[in-house]
Amino acid sequence: MLSRFGLRTKSIAALALACLVALIPAGAIGWLALEGVRTHFGEAYARNFTQLNRERILAPVSRDLALSRRLAGSEVTRQWLLDEGNPERRDLFFREAEGYRQDFRDHSYFLISNLSRHYYFNDAEKPFSAAPRYTLDPMKADDAWFFNTVRDATDYNINVNPDVNLRVTRVWLNVLVYDGERKIGLAGTGLDLSAFVREFIATGEPGVTPLIVDRSGAIQAHPDERRIAYGSAAGARDAVHTLSAQLSEDGDRAAVAAAMVRAETEPGAVQLLPAMFDGRDQLLALSYVPELKWHVVTAVDLRAARVLEGVWAQSATAALVLLLVALFGAFGYAVERLVLQPLRKLHQSALAIAGGHYELSLPPGAQDEIGDLSRAFGTMADQVRRHTTELEERVRQRTAALEQANQEMRVAHKQINDSIDYASLIQRATLPNRQLEKLLDDRHFILWRPRDVVGGDFYLFRAEGKHLVIGVVDCAGHGVPGALMTMLARSAIDHAMAETGVESPSAILAHTDTALRAMLQQHELPRAIATNMDAGIACVDLQARTLRYAGARIALYWSDGETVGVLKGGRRALVDRRVGDYHDAGLPLRPGCTYYLATDGFLDQAGGELGYGMGYESFTALLRANARLPMNEQAEALDRALLEWRGDRPQRDDVTLLSFRFDD
Repeated sequence: MLSRFGLRTKSIAALALACLVALIPAGAIGWLALEGVRTHFGEAYARNFTQLNRERILAPVSRDLALSRRLAGSEVTRQWLLDEGNPERRDLFFREAEGYRQDFRDHSYFLISNLSRHYYFNDAEKPFSAAPRYTLDPMKADDAWFFNTVRDATDYNINVNPDVNLRVTRVWLNVLVYDGERKIGLAGTGLDLSAFVREFIATGEPGVTPLIVDRSGAIQAHPDERRIAYGSAAGARDAVHTLSAQLSEDGDRAAVAAAMVRAETEPGAVQLLPAMFDGRDQLLALSYVPELKWHVVTAVDLRAARVLEGVWAQSATAALVLLLVALFGAFGYAVERLVLQPLRKLHQSALAIAGGHYELSLPPGAQDEIGDLSRAFGTMADQVRRHTTELEERVRQRTAALEQANQEMRVAHKQINDSIDYASLIQRATLPNRQLEKLLDDRHFILWRPRDVVGGDFYLFRAEGKHLVIGVVDCAGHGVPGALMTMLARSAIDHAMAETGVESPSAILAHTDTALRAMLQQHELPRAIATNMDAGIACVDLQARTLRYAGARIALYWSDGETVGVLKGGRRALVDRRVGDYHDAGLPLRPGCTYYLATDGFLDQAGGELGYGMGYESFTALLRANARLPMNEQAEALDRALLEWRGDRPQRDDVTLLSFRFDD
């Protein structure tokens, strides 16, 4: 009887039957689903709350920590601590420190001399004073934090501690002040503990307890200030006010310790684990902040926290789950028997026709919409059969034409690549690698990394008697245009050395600039080819043990592993719109000192977390760390450092770094 009705009637009847059948088991399934949803949202809530709290804490504290490090590293601070009785140096320090005070979040700063033990402090609440507030005593327990900090191997720490002399309790940012390797003082600022807890730790969310612990597990911030381990970052031992002490079971303590280790290897990620915390089953979320050496922790009681909003939300969710389960079960069964089986037979016939079997007859259709569909499909199959022959012929014709075009494109592409590879071979042949290996051997290394197959960077070397000419040149542009400019530049520099000799790098640069301008005025180059170029040339006198240097926007660096020196080049490039002014600068050729010439491709390479260029400070730190290594190991270390800094980002510019040393 039901087979006489249309498809719509069949579907409605099946849905009504499915709804009636699904109501019986749906209650138990809905309750289980609700528990799973609450657990899932609880984990997401704990993770998101921890990440948000981490970022809220990191930004202000890291900013004050950066300002504290600048104050501690200031030359004004160091000079005054070395001569504390000098009134001019004292006045200069306090003028500078007052500027820092305006920028610190709590408008306060402190400075402690490790030589005199005097403690200087100024904030917005007390009248300004250039006199010490008090003098620290190594025999006093209240002052032990300072002497522990000085003895520690780290450059800074963040210590929560009360100052009994100032009568304040703060989150202190302590940064060591150095004179060379000697620790001469401590500088920094403090964040009011109550305000810090109120702004970043206290929360009105029921069932949620945020806190901060250091790497040893000592509590640095807690909604209940009585649980804070004061002075722990400066060496004070407190086994009571720790994260481990808040856990009830040994297994939870081991799991939390392992989670802290994982968090430190994956900064920014959130580690989740259940634990018996503060006497209740709670979900703990941990995230490590390497800049502050803190773990941000959130304890969430899933039974008390508002993970799902209210009873009505739970009831609505349960009703929705019931409805979906009922519809899925009952309606699915009815549609399978009444709709899908006939459609599956029709689908099998359609697949056969799609495979080219147009002579296949379709199954007879019932007197409903599926039957009408089957008959319409048969009519369409006849039309497809008529058009297929015509389409296949057109496809064959167009495929042949497309294959011919692709073949011509492959030939052209191969010719272009072969030409560029040949240009690269020629450019490499012009580089003085053989001369450098013969005369300098293991006293030099070269990093030459064109951005493309060919590039606009090259280096030069020439020996005349006891004089060696060593230099690098960075022609504007990349690829083939840049490589063309290297040919002109190399020719002009060789001509300049032949005319002026090799003893004055500035004369070579000036003559090269004049020669290039004359060349470019005689020939019209394409607009796509830039003509300016940076250059740095050093003349080494092996007999006099001296080095003369001149540069056009390229500097000469040297380092003995402890300090880094630099001779800056002229401000204008060769063939600039205005003629540059170049001068020689002299240096003694020091044993144990390594010299470096680098184009801007090394310093400007985008990388790191934010995609910025490496910059002068990172580059000089890299030179200082590797200057004493053998030259081949230096080359590997610098190349590896550049690749690690770059990461997955593309190479921005041609890179050339030429280094040499003369120990004998």
